[in-house]
Amino acid sequence: MSDSPVDPDDVRHVAGLARVDLADDEVTEFTEQFADILAYFEALDEVPEIEADPELINVMRTDDVHDGLTQDEALQNAPETEDGFFKGPSVS
Repeated sequence: MSDSPVDPDDVRHVAGLARVDLADDEVTEFTEQFADILAYFEALDEVPEIEADPELINVMRTDDVHDGLTQDEALQNAPETEDGFFKGPSVS
């Protein structure tokens, strides 16, 4: 039995979930690749944790209040209006 965290049955299971047919040589290749990927994740465990909270800054702009359009200005280019509102096509 190998010391690899991934065995061919795991690869076949994942391939089945993804509905991918794999040949035996592909299963062997993916088994090795998955083991390498998991080794990269294990390397992340060696990265030291930082205790300091990051300094947060406000990156949002302030709201500037501007006068909007009047109702007449807003309806000025509308193809059809009714009682001071936009009129759209009938939906049946």
